[in-house]
Amino acid sequence: MRKIVALLLAGVMTAGLAACGGASSSSTSEGGAAASGESGSTDTPSETYTMNIGSAMSATNPSTIALQSFEKAVEERTNGGIQVEIYTDSALGGESDLLEQVTTGTVEACMQMGAANWDSMNPEVNVALLPFLFDSLESARAAWGGEFGQEFATQLLEPTGVKVLSIWESGYRHMTNNIRPIVKPEDMKGIKFRTNENSMKVAMFDALDASVIIMALSDVYTSLQNGTIDGQENPLANIYTSSFQDVQKYLSLTGHMYDAAPLVCNADWFNSLPADYQTILMEEAANAREVDLTENDEQKYLDLLKESGEIEVNEIDVAAFQEKMQPVWQNYIDSFENGQYWVDLATSFNGK
Repeated sequence: MRKIVALLLAGVMTAGLAACGGASSSSTSEGGAAASGESGSTDTPSETYTMNIGSAMSATNPSTIALQSFEKAVEERTNGGIQVEIYTDSALGGESDLLEQVTTGTVEACMQMGAANWDSMNPEVNVALLPFLFDSLESARAAWGGEFGQEFATQLLEPTGVKVLSIWESGYRHMTNNIRPIVKPEDMKGIKFRTNENSMKVAMFDALDASVIIMALSDVYTSLQNGTIDGQENPLANIYTSSFQDVQKYLSLTGHMYDAAPLVCNADWFNSLPADYQTILMEEAANAREVDLTENDEQKYLDLLKESGEIEVNEIDVAAFQEKMQPVWQNYIDSFENGQYWVDLATSFNGK
């Protein structure tokens, strides 16, 4: 049985977790000894480590499916030496909460559905969220799976106290709302959009004359339902698995940002593990990335959203939106000594 623990009281659960390497969560452990002679398996462990992984995503999200495969492989290869516990649906808190817990060592690991939550620690990470940074899904995946992703992890994320196990995919972000279809930038004016706390996203909405409300993902559905906000932006998989189509009238395929999804753990906890366990975590996180990329089938989720009959889908004038984003790009480049370097490195994958 695969374990996914979705608790309603995040505070209670967090209090029950020990610091790095501490007690396991309340879900039933799985794993046990791997088959004799299995490649990469370790001997019977003398010490067991618990790896609690928090996520704001639902139990049916592609990233969760990939985490399940990661869990199974890690437990098998360590003969149960590492017990992986997965907590979905913001059970341990929202993404900002999770990142704080991981960097301070309260929780061992988390799946972050974008680099946005590192903004307060190092705003240079916002190169990842420059609107229309990549010219295709293939370019984005190549960049994050190549030199750009490697340097981003080691130079921008890991100095904050995390170990980046792998960088998966959140996907292209699109906008939904209850006011009107968005075709051109002028259609954004006055619409109240939710976003998470990130200066690049706020800058984008400001440039488009939209209103911005900062809100945790766990509060979005109810806020759309009661009219506190008019719209939101997320990858199609997140939109569908969060059932936003039930409380939104229009889906505009803006594709304004491509979000990568870092799987990170506390650096001190990672370094405390035996060397062979460290290797297994890195290898299986890379293997699970391939599962995540396969599950993140945008066309599949677009078809499901259309088939729901609850939401109207439209394309946008991409060139008009790109023109509006030029000052946002220039501001990023001017704000950091290495701003131009990061932009050039990311865009060097375009057209490949």
